[in-house]
Amino acid sequence: MYGVIRNLLFRLPPEQAHAVALNGLDLAHRLRVLGAFSSKTDLLPVNVMGLDFPNPVGLAAGLDKNADHLDALGALGFGFIEVGTVTPLAQSGNPKPRMFRLPEHRAIINRMGFNNEGLAHMLERIDKRSYQGILGVNVGKNKDTPNEESELDYRKGIAAVYSRADYITVNVSSPNTPGLRDLQFGDSLKALLHAIKDEQLKCQSQLGRYVPVAVKIAPDMDDEGIRFVAAALKEAGLDGVIATNTTISREAVVGHAHAEEAGGLSGAPVREASLRVIKGLYAELGDDLPIIGVGGITDGESAAEKIRAGAKLVQLYTGFIYRGPELISETVEAIRKLK
Repeated sequence: MYGVIRNLLFRLPPEQAHAVALNGLDLAHRLRVLGAFSSKTDLLPVNVMGLDFPNPVGLAAGLDKNADHLDALGALGFGFIEVGTVTPLAQSGNPKPRMFRLPEHRAIINRMGFNNEGLAHMLERIDKRSYQGILGVNVGKNKDTPNEESELDYRKGIAAVYSRADYITVNVSSPNTPGLRDLQFGDSLKALLHAIKDEQLKCQSQLGRYVPVAVKIAPDMDDEGIRFVAAALKEAGLDGVIATNTTISREAVVGHAHAEEAGGLSGAPVREASLRVIKGLYAELGDDLPIIGVGGITDGESAAEKIRAGAKLVQLYTGFIYRGPELISETVEAIRKLK
């Protein structure tokens, strides 16, 4: 069923297809026929960051940027949903076209640029949800906010979503906001992580609950960079790390018509880079700080290998677009076999 729907959707421009698909899911959910498009996902409970996940397979940020489709997406069998990236103020993102399919590589290039409706809209949508599963919220900085003032945007994001989120992700690794990835290195990273921890503890004190905070990093750092990030996360006392975001490398898609498009490459070509970062992080962190593996999961094995490398949870995005809901149950079962 999904293959037929996908072939029809792929006749539309990618961004239009994205909107049509999500609105279609909402309609199917309201009509109570969503079960016809999803496959049964059995429980596989896991406790990570102090949270009880019904299964270890989640939806990565980026697919539902504004939390507009939580109820429908939450009914597909994911163990958790991460929405965003959300910025303090609404922003339109980069000029269109800004998303490109590479079907023969099971990949996508995007340069969306944190297009979203802002914190106020997201909070309203979260408050109206019926979905009661684990919800992560991915926060970022506005494009016009200078890096030296980025701490303020991240503090605003954390403070705003703290009472609604089960965990919060800080995005410092999108290649589509100029200069953002510079925050992953050196003193900039250390200062930002300590500010994030400070804001988390302030919110805990005010609201009387502890919401774990993870940081999402890029796949394009070398071994020294991985070691530095791991040490900085431990020093600041963060709760998790998501590895990885999209890549700026085009090595795996050389010669494709869209290979030279600016933006982040996701899907199967990121599989090895993401796995390398997960292995490097686990060598430094062990089980002290959980890793969420994302990037290039297109089947059960590519999810299982991330768990074997040290990840405690995994997330889907591009593979989910190409494979549909059956990928959720397939990855859960592949991970089950490792237990």
